[in-house]
Amino acid sequence: MTRPFTAAILPSRNEPATIAAVTTAADQAMGEGAVIVHADSSDTPDTADRFAATPTRAGKVALTGLRRGKGAQILAALRRPELAGAEAVLIADTDTRTPDPALYRALLDQVRGGTAFAIADYPRHWDEANLTNHLARPLIAATTGHDVPQPLAGDLALSRRALNAVPRAAAALPPDLEGCVDGYGIDAFLLLTAAGLGTVASIRTDEPKRHAASFPHLPVIFHQAVPVLLHLTARRTPPPAPAPILDDPGAYRTDDRVLALDRLTAMLATLENLTPVRHRYDDERPWPLPVADAWRAVNSGIPPTEAADRLRPHYLHRVHDWLTCAQHATAQHRADQLAAAHVRLHTDLTTPGVST
Repeated sequence: MTRPFTAAILPSRNEPATIAAVTTAADQAMGEGAVIVHADSSDTPDTADRFAATPTRAGKVALTGLRRGKGAQILAALRRPELAGAEAVLIADTDTRTPDPALYRALLDQVRGGTAFAIADYPRHWDEANLTNHLARPLIAATTGHDVPQPLAGDLALSRRALNAVPRAAAALPPDLEGCVDGYGIDAFLLLTAAGLGTVASIRTDEPKRHAASFPHLPVIFHQAVPVLLHLTARRTPPPAPAPILDDPGAYRTDDRVLALDRLTAMLATLENLTPVRHRYDDERPWPLPVADAWRAVNSGIPPTEAADRLRPHYLHRVHDWLTCAQHATAQHRADQLAAAHVRLHTDLTTPGVST
C-alpha cells in the first residue's frame, strides 16, 4: 500500500528570481516522500533551470512549455500521476518574495487534519487587494457562509477529496468559463469547489505579502475571476445570518502606508480609462448593491460573463472612490468601511424586496 504523502505545485511564468526560494520553502514544509511539481509557462528556460538546480529532499517533476494561464498550469499539474496518492497538495505563489515554510506547513497540517481547503490570510496594504476586499470576500461570505479574508491568495492547500472534485467540476463548467478558470479565475474556482465539501480554514500571518504588483493586471484579473465568482456563488442559497464581522475589529486588515502622489494619480487615470463612457456609474445603486444585481442576474439566467461586464464599471468606480477617499482615512476607519459594505451585501441578498 502506498504511504500517504504531501505534494506541492509551483505554477510559474518568468519568475527565476523567486522560484528557488519558493521551492526551498515548500521542500522544508513537507515530510518524507513529498513531491514538488513545477508547472512552468515561461518565455525562456531560466525559471525551469533555476528550479532544476535547486536542491530538495522531495522528488521533483518539471513541466515546461505549458499553455499560459495560472489555472491551466495548476490543472495540468493536478492531472499528473505523481500526485495520485497525495493526501494534501500545497499550491504556492511563485512571485512572492518572502516564502514562509512555516505558513506552508500550517496549510498542509490543516488539510491533513480534515479541512477541505486551507488558504493564507495575509494583511494587505490599503491600496491593494481591491478585488478581494470590495467584491470577492463579501460575495463569498454572503452566499456560502465562509468568510475567507484572502480568498484569492496564491498560497493554499487542498485535501484529497477536493483534489478529486476539481477535475469533475472543471469539466462541468460552461464553455465560456473554461478560459476564465484557465487564468486568474482558478483561485475562486478551487476555493468554491472545496467549500462545498467541508471546512475552509484561513491561516493568519501578520507579515504583509511582498509580491509583484497586481494592479497593472486588474482588467484581466476581473475579466477572468468575476464570472467564476458569480457562476459558482449563484448556485448557493445565502445563509440567514452573516458572520459577526462588525464585532471583530481585526476582520479587515488594511495596513497603512503612504501612497506617492504620482503613483496614485496614475492608478486613478488607469481606472478612468478602463471605464467606457456609455457605462458610467449609477449613483442610485451605490456599492455594493451592483454586486447583488449581478448575482441575481446570473440566478435569472444571464451568462456570468455578461453579468460581470455589467458590473465592471461599478467596480471600477468603487475602486476609484476608495483610492481617492481612503488615502485620508485611518486604518481602523478603512476597516470599518469595508466591514459595513460586507454586511450590507449580505443584508441585500437575504432581505426580500431590498434590491430591485
